[in-house]
Amino acid sequence: MAENSMTSNARLLGEEDDGIEETDVEGCGGGGMRTERPKEPWKGEIVKSIVYAGLDAIVTCFSLISSISAGRLSSGDVLVLGFANLVADGISMGCGDYVSASTEQDVTAKERAVTEWDVTNRSQPEKVELLRKYQRLGMSAEDAATVVNIFSKYKDILVDEKMMAQKGMLPPDKEEKPWKNGLVTFVSFIVFGSAPLLSFIILIPFTNSNTIKFIGACMLSGLALVLLGIAKAKIAGQNYALSAFATVLIGATAAAAAYALGWTLRNIAGLDE
Repeated sequence: MAENSMTSNARLLGEEDDGIEETDVEGCGGGGMRTERPKEPWKGEIVKSIVYAGLDAIVTCFSLISSISAGRLSSGDVLVLGFANLVADGISMGCGDYVSASTEQDVTAKERAVTEWDVTNRSQPEKVELLRKYQRLGMSAEDAATVVNIFSKYKDILVDEKMMAQKGMLPPDKEEKPWKNGLVTFVSFIVFGSAPLLSFIILIPFTNSNTIKFIGACMLSGLALVLLGIAKAKIAGQNYALSAFATVLIGATAAAAAYALGWTLRNIAGLDE
């Protein structure tokens, strides 16, 4: 049944069925055709929340540790200030993601209601506007008129098409849950942001040297950044090495700036203990 439907659709589009199987197309190497279909990247707002919150958490927490260590404060100070900042920023990031996603959802729904009213009450001007839009994109006047006339038979499709064509907005996603994005952002921030602080906890029974603990924090932060860079490359279909290098470079730059600022304030500006 599915194969018959696909064949009918192909004929409606003016294509002939020459008996070519999908496997034949994938296996042929001529004509500049790719031998296999590229892998699609992972999709979804949750993925974006994980990567964004994770990178921000590692950079923020390690930068704080760097500035504290440059100021020669104790390990206790690092843990207290580090975890307090981590939880506060995590809550802030999670709430911010929730508010942002819910606001965007409300705006999209409002824009769709406005567009739906325009289509219902100003159908002819709206069709002309959409017609001109397609012509600017390169369609002939006849083809553009055909497309608009077909869309005009289906009000919901016409409304969605006008939102995308004129306002650059996708239709509201009813399955998207803003609270879920906020929760994922908070959890990701806490998990990844804890990596730089683990060194100061793990090494407590073995050494009292703040320098050694700071070096351990550098190593754990670097490892977390590498893993996040690899995850980002996996999600976006990018090169693993380049993505990991870019992520580590961002974290190292932020940490170096924070360390330099802490050292400057203590040794040059005279902010001693």
